[in-house]
Amino acid sequence: MTLSREESSPPLRWKFSQVFGERCPGEEVQDIDIVSAIEFDKTGDYLAVGDRGGRVVIFERKDGKHTPRPSVYRNVLERFDSTVTQQPEYRYKTEFQSHEPEIKEQKVKKVQNMDPNQVVSSENSLLAERSFMSGQDKRSVGNGLHLEWTENMNADTEDAVHTRCRKVYGHAHDFNINSISINSDGETFMSADDLRVNLWNLGIGDQCFNIINIKPPNMEDLTEIITSAEFHPIHCNLLAYGSSRGFIRLVDLRQSALCDHSARILQDGESRGSKSFFTEIIASISDIKFSRDGQHILSRDYMNLKLWDVRSGSSPIAVFKIHEHVQPKLCDLYNNDSIFDKFECCISGDGLHFATGSYSDVLRIFSHGIGSEEGITIQAGRNPKRPSQQAPPRARRSSLSNLTRGFYWQAHQNSSLCNEEISCDSKLSRLAWHPTTNLIACASTNSLFLYYV
Repeated sequence: MTLSREESSPPLRWKFSQVFGERCPGEEVQDIDIVSAIEFDKTGDYLAVGDRGGRVVIFERKDGKHTPRPSVYRNVLERFDSTVTQQPEYRYKTEFQSHEPEIKEQKVKKVQNMDPNQVVSSENSLLAERSFMSGQDKRSVGNGLHLEWTENMNADTEDAVHTRCRKVYGHAHDFNINSISINSDGETFMSADDLRVNLWNLGIGDQCFNIINIKPPNMEDLTEIITSAEFHPIHCNLLAYGSSRGFIRLVDLRQSALCDHSARILQDGESRGSKSFFTEIIASISDIKFSRDGQHILSRDYMNLKLWDVRSGSSPIAVFKIHEHVQPKLCDLYNNDSIFDKFECCISGDGLHFATGSYSDVLRIFSHGIGSEEGITIQAGRNPKRPSQQAPPRARRSSLSNLTRGFYWQAHQNSSLCNEEISCDSKLSRLAWHPTTNLIACASTNSLFLYYV
């Protein structure tokens, strides 16, 4: 796919579909209940949601499953922009405890084309693979407000299911994993932390190959960390990873066994100008996504959403401004630690529409074409005018990324930023786009929202 003016698409008209676990204003949310990952499977019939408590919840589409055969998949994409004739409906399917609650972060990815049964892979300092299939269900212990998602399970679920742990990929990372990506060959996947990227065989849990290692001999010489990584959707030898310096590196596994230096760099030429104390912090890439055809990469840093052509890396072909309005308040954002917040991005199956999140539970959606810079803004929730709540001061994060800066300022106990204009405590940071339909799943704290066209 080549993006052009002829292929530009008008903005889509989004409608609210569903919400799971919507909180009331002022209601306290436990840290283990905060959603940390969202992912559709390749058909879009299943939606996996992970939380900080280590639990994975599976939802199943009930309004008419859409599982296109490879022979008709091109026709499905050609009809991608058509409106959905029926409001999509997802219902609770099953859940399982992937990690212990003391492990703070996890992500969820759907393993594709591996088994007739559905398979889910989740991540942290170790990786675990689980499958769910028809049979008697054994429900895990509910985590606070997430119990609301499952209280009507008996009434809504036709087929009871149970889960089992199929494989654990153990202890190959010294830091929390920030990315996992399934290869298009259906046999391997990679896992990435701040300093390393490892390549695994899905059938072997006790051995992996280190393909990227940016750890310097002296940690005081550390200048950047890996923030996100993903395999090319078509070519199994290609992958991309983003860094805290705002670089995207394209790697070909055929060039070298260790790919630290054999990479092509995508970098925004405009970012090489004058710099301030905050320049490197806000340039850090929090997420990257390939388009379905692999010709483009969508990236998100703190300020912008950028679209890149992988064939020319001198500058992005489109830049969508997300946080331009907070530019004068970067000092306050730093003092209350909000400047280190990470936001994900997603891209539609036809590659013409892009989405990301922001503060105040705002979802931003853009379409490629003339006049698309402003995009669409949706405040997640049934009542978009609900008042934002004042958040207590957040503790300073202690992470490896602090080493790349070498210094920081003392945070104030109170900040003037979290006010009626910007609610730092409510942010929409996790989201996923349905693979064949204009349907977006997004999360703010413990709440899951679905929007469709």
